Amino acid sequence: QVQLVESGGGLVQPGGSLRLACAASGSAISFYTMGWYRQVPGKQRELVASITSLRVTTYADSVKGRFTISRDNGKRTLYLQMNSLKPEDTAVYYCNAALQSMGYWGQGTQVTVSS
Repeated sequence: QVQLVESGGGLVQPGGSLRLACAASGSAISFYTMGWYRQVPGKQRELVASITSLRVTTYADSVKGRFTISRDNGKRTLYLQMNSLKPEDTAVYYCNAALQSMGYWGQGTQVTVSS
């Protein structure tokens, strides 16, 4: 069992930066594929970025070159560095941990990009 708690969301102006963190407890995350997803009202949750246990990363086309996902297994923490933020990045961002048939979600953190 893995419990995930996101932090770092907030209000930022277009062009600004935020760093999200996802703290895991209950189990080591070293073997899990970790990911950040986001969702806006009325739309499906979408993958933003993921990182495997071997640190292979994938990104949605819309965030490539602006967002960076990383993990610190010793601290059981997943990060998402978000730069050059755009209004269309506004969403609730969720952390996910997946291993074989097991999947866990955090409660989400709101990111709002607005002037």
